Amino acid sequence: MKTENTMLAGFVERVQRTVAVARSERPLSELNRMIRDAPDRRAFGDAIASGFGLIAEIKTRSPSQGDMRAVNVADAPGAYTDSTIVHALSVLTNGPDFGMSIERLLDVKSATTKPVLRKEFMVDPYQLHEARAFGADAVLLMTQVLDSQALQRLFDTACDLDLEVLVECHSPDDISRCPAGTRIYGLNSRQMLTGRREYDAAKADRETTATRRDFTTDPSIFKNIEQLPSDVLKVAESGLRPDNLHLVTELGFNAALVGSDLLLHPDGVVAALKEFESVMINLLG
Repeated sequence: MKTENTMLAGFVERVQRTVAVARSERPLSELNRMIRDAPDRRAFGDAIASGFGLIAEIKTRSPSQGDMRAVNVADAPGAYTDSTIVHALSVLTNGPDFGMSIERLLDVKSATTKPVLRKEFMVDPYQLHEARAFGADAVLLMTQVLDSQALQRLFDTACDLDLEVLVECHSPDDISRCPAGTRIYGLNSRQMLTGRREYDAAKADRETTATRRDFTTDPSIFKNIEQLPSDVLKVAESGLRPDNLHLVTELGFNAALVGSDLLLHPDGVVAALKEFESVMINLLG
């Protein structure tokens, strides 16, 4: 497991405790029974390949930007389903740091007709069985969290469970460690390495929702798209807003994963989606 920086190590430690509790309450045998009755899998990769669009996220809070607007979180499944620019949904199931749960995943899957990604710090095969049991169509694996051996093991397990995999990278070194057969690559601009600027919770609490900006991202990371294989699907993650969406459309990404900008919008998630749609019309024709 790759947890050499303190920020990620904290996330992973809390996730491991959560997994231990979940395993004691719901053993793997029960998850496998649930998988037999789980909703049919939807084609996450095909949805992304259909043309540039958003993977729209649902979470109740973020370590980088604090609490989301509760009304936006509540409205998100319906608004995302109705939006033509949203091609898939992302549900951040992490409880300790993002305020969500695996149960919310099934709630969202039942409320939408679009593919659903389980976004979590995946460190244990148990979480993949859990994802499939609760309706996930795809899962996220992070190269900054997993060493090469663990990454391959979890990738293989996900494929065995008929889950699609979004493999998240930051650097050329991360890209080089992606398992053979990876179809969907994510480049995440979030700065999570030790020594980089981290979230100041006290400062964020003093700011209004409308004025919060995320300064923990580095858009130059998106330029690593040049290191990706030409025949794969490419997803840009973190820090994307209508006013900088051109950075990733011009580089040739297939999708942008967007969460906070939708869920913090003072006029609601529908208004936020309309802003993205207006920009996308201008950028893409």
